[in-house]
Amino acid sequence: MFLIKILIVAGAYYVISDKLLNDSNFNSFLWMERFDILGSTSLSFILLLFFFTLINWLLEILKWKTLVSSVSQISFVQAAKQSLASLTASLLTPNRIGEYGAKAIYYHKALRPKILMLNFLGNAHQMLATVVIGSVGLLILQDHFSLQTFPVSPILGVAAVLIIICIVIAFLQKKWINSIRKIVNEFLQFPFSLHKTTFLYAAARYMIFSHQFYLFLLFFGVDLQYSIAMPIIASMYLISSVIPGFVIFDWLVKGSVAVTLFRLFGVNDVIILSITASMWILNFALPSIIGSFYVLSFNSKSLIYSERKFRE
Repeated sequence: MFLIKILIVAGAYYVISDKLLNDSNFNSFLWMERFDILGSTSLSFILLLFFFTLINWLLEILKWKTLVSSVSQISFVQAAKQSLASLTASLLTPNRIGEYGAKAIYYHKALRPKILMLNFLGNAHQMLATVVIGSVGLLILQDHFSLQTFPVSPILGVAAVLIIICIVIAFLQKKWINSIRKIVNEFLQFPFSLHKTTFLYAAARYMIFSHQFYLFLLFFGVDLQYSIAMPIIASMYLISSVIPGFVIFDWLVKGSVAVTLFRLFGVNDVIILSITASMWILNFALPSIIGSFYVLSFNSKSLIYSERKFRE
């Protein structure tokens, strides 16, 4: 167990340090230029950006605490440890798969299947918020700004085709049918109030980090109206969310999509790449560094037992 914890933390620190020291997208000269132009105002921007990160993770922790409360009462501190430690563990895994095991390991074996489902439920609602708001963003870009070059219909068409293919494959595989039915039944067993609260937390998180991106645009002096910038940001998160990948490459995926979208409005590529790199540092790297301490301090004595005597 000790060796595994060391490997997780060492891998996370390698990824973060490599990103901070060797990433050309994080343009330090551009940052210094903005500091010189904005003067004392730049400090207010930086503090506000950090505040957005704090609120983002506060909402994520509260979301996780609310989900777990359906099977076992945990404190805010416990929820914070599990959320941040799982982020650290997920850095080197595709689509944050490591997050599932990292959170489940905090609980007694009898609770782990339920914890895995709760984590999936939280991620599903976060994806739902992204899809709903992102789809509106795509439609706004096409209908209100008459962008003939913006491929909204093809994007939605490809997404629909992929979903249909996945459904067909799932039903052709008999062993998948039972798994899907089991997941659906699990979802139906959760009370509507839990779904509603979880989605509200997910939507609130979405609004926080999407506006944090917009704040970065203001910091770098991008002359783009709010009514245009937010649909672009929403579209960026929607498109990048359906592209599978590792958390360590999250900045690269979002950066590529963001550059393509913002280029349509004449925004400098270097600025967009700097923003996506900075967003990754604030919302993934810094919380992962904190989470690494919780990974190292984990021990079997910290396992959480249900106060409901495992009545599931």
